[in-house]
Amino acid sequence: MNRPQPIEKMIEVIKKFPGVGHKMAERLSYYILKMSNSDVDRFLDSIRKARQIMKSCSTCYNLSEHDPCQICSDSTRDHDVICVVETPQDLIAVSKVKEYRGLYFVLGGALSPLDAIGPAEIKIDNLIKRLKNDSITEVIIATDADSNGEVTAIYIAEIIKKLNIKVTRLGYGLPVGGDIEYADEVTISRAIAGRKEM
Repeated sequence: MNRPQPIEKMIEVIKKFPGVGHKMAERLSYYILKMSNSDVDRFLDSIRKARQIMKSCSTCYNLSEHDPCQICSDSTRDHDVICVVETPQDLIAVSKVKEYRGLYFVLGGALSPLDAIGPAEIKIDNLIKRLKNDSITEVIIATDADSNGEVTAIYIAEIIKKLNIKVTRLGYGLPVGGDIEYADEVTISRAIAGRKEM
């Protein structure tokens, strides 16, 4: 028996979420249909409000309610060191590590030649401008330990070295092929402590 068209449409929309396959999209669709009207209204309202309120920090490109964000405007942080990450989720993961008190820069992705994502599609130019304008002494590259993250790290490191800024990469406490946002605090802490100059 075919599903009603409205449910099929819900499944197709939910399948677009990262990491959600057909079966999970189907389960979520039926779960949403069982939710009370007030729960659905709260769910939709939270999405609308987040999309209205959240903005990209003009300094580090993290998602924030304020511009500049709370991290960039914190005078107690080490303003000589920047940790470069791919996504705001990666920033959150690294920020849980108490050993790191520097600043951040969110690239908005990683280089991926197969997907036609080159330097112009992520914020590498903005990063270089920031490094030229600020008094940064070290850049920690914390891109994912997969092939796209490695290509991105090498590409950025080559550019930054020409600016006479120390470039380090997280140590390999992180699993190769793994995403930083899924790593625990101890693993990230060891990776920061074991970072190596590039």
